[in-house]
Amino acid sequence: METLRRGGATDQTAMTEPAVRSKRRLVGIDAARGLALIGLMAIHILPSWNTETGEATWSWRLFSGDSAALFALLAGVGLALGSGGRHPREGRALAGERVGVLVRALLITTVGLCINAAMPENPPAYNILFYYGVFFLLAIPFLHAKAPTLFVWAAGFGILAPLLMQGLLDVLPEWWYYNPTLSNVLSNPAGTASQLLLTGNYPALPYMTYLLVGMGLGRLDLRAVSTQIRLVFVGVSLWVAAQTISYVLLYGFEGYFKLQAASHLSEAKLDEILVWGAGSLPTTTGWWLTITTPHSNTPLTIAVSLGVSLAALGVFLLISRKIGAWLLPLSAMGSMTLTLYTAHLLVLALGLHEDAPYLWYAVHLLVAAGFAVVWQLTLGQGPLERVVAFAAKGTRRLVVGQAQSSSPVRMNDSKRLR
Repeated sequence: METLRRGGATDQTAMTEPAVRSKRRLVGIDAARGLALIGLMAIHILPSWNTETGEATWSWRLFSGDSAALFALLAGVGLALGSGGRHPREGRALAGERVGVLVRALLITTVGLCINAAMPENPPAYNILFYYGVFFLLAIPFLHAKAPTLFVWAAGFGILAPLLMQGLLDVLPEWWYYNPTLSNVLSNPAGTASQLLLTGNYPALPYMTYLLVGMGLGRLDLRAVSTQIRLVFVGVSLWVAAQTISYVLLYGFEGYFKLQAASHLSEAKLDEILVWGAGSLPTTTGWWLTITTPHSNTPLTIAVSLGVSLAALGVFLLISRKIGAWLLPLSAMGSMTLTLYTAHLLVLALGLHEDAPYLWYAVHLLVAAGFAVVWQLTLGQGPLERVVAFAAKGTRRLVVGQAQSSSPVRMNDSKRLR
C-alpha cells in the first residue's frame, strides 16, 4: 500500500518549497490510492454476501482483490519515482536508495506485526502491511531497471508464480494464523515464509506482478495525456481479455465440468468457490488456473485485477488535470494510507462494527477523510509517513553522503504507505 501527501515528492526536485511541490505532485496517484483504501475498508467492514439471497454484495464485487492489487501497483509507481523516475539512479545514489527502501520495508513490517499483535485470534481483517514489507524487500534488486525490463519480469511473475503456488501447495509448510505475530514468526519461520510468499492472502510472488508493472509505469512520463489514455485503454482491454478467456475456457471448453469432476464438488459448491474462493488455490487439476476469483492469484485473476488497477490509475490521472482540487478528500487520504490503514485496523480490532457495519463504514470514511484533509493542509505529510520517511532518508544519507544527499534529486510522487 503506498503514499502521497502534501510533501509528496515529485519526479523533479526533492526539496522544493511546499507550494511548488504541491503543484508538481501527481494528485491522481494519491486519489487512486485513496480509492484503494476505501475499497479495503469496505471489504473489511461490509458484508460480502446478502443474507437473504446469498449473492455477493456490491462491495465484494467492486473491491475484493482489486483494492489490494491497486495498492501494490501504486507502491511500484512510488518506488520507481523515488529511485529516479524516467532516469533510474546509479552508483552510490542507487545504493542509498536501496538502503532507504530496506529501512522502509523493515519499519512497515514492524508496524504490521504490532497491529497483528493487537488483533483477536479470529481477526476482522487480513493485514496487508506484513506482506507489504516483503513486497519492498523483493523490489530492491529491481530499483535500477527500466520500463521494458520491469514489464518482462512482471509477466514472468504473473505466469510462473501461480504455477509455482499450485505445484508446491501440497508440500509447503502449513500455517495456522491469519495475521502473523512476532511469536508466530519465531515459532514457525518456514510456515510464515510460505504464507508470505505463496499461500497467504496477499502472497508476495504473485503480487510482484502488480508491483513491477507499477515500477515500469513510474519509469514512463505519467504526466503526458497520451500515457494516461493508454493506461485506461490497456487496463480495460486487459480486463475484458482476461474475463473473456476465463469464460471461454470454463464454459466453451468445459473447464467448469472438469473442475467439478476432478474436485468432486457439487454445482452449488463450485459456484460458491468461483465467487468467494476456496481459501487457497486447489491442486486437484490445472483447470483451477483458469478462474478469476478474487485472491485466487491465478494468471487470469492477476490480469483482471491488473486491468482494473491500470484503468483506475489512468482515469484519476486524467480527471485530476481538470478537477484535482475536488479530489482533495481522496488524495489527502491517499497521501497518508499507512497512518489511516493502521488506525482503521486498530479500531476494527475492538469489534465495534459488527452489529452496524454500514454505519461504522461511514464513520471510518468520514473520520479518515476529515483527518487527512485537515492534517495535510496544516501539517503536510502524515504522522507515520513522516517517521518512515525520516528514518529512510537518514540511512540513505549515510550511504550517499550528506553533501550529495542534500542536492536536488528526483524523488517520488508520494511518500505514502509505500
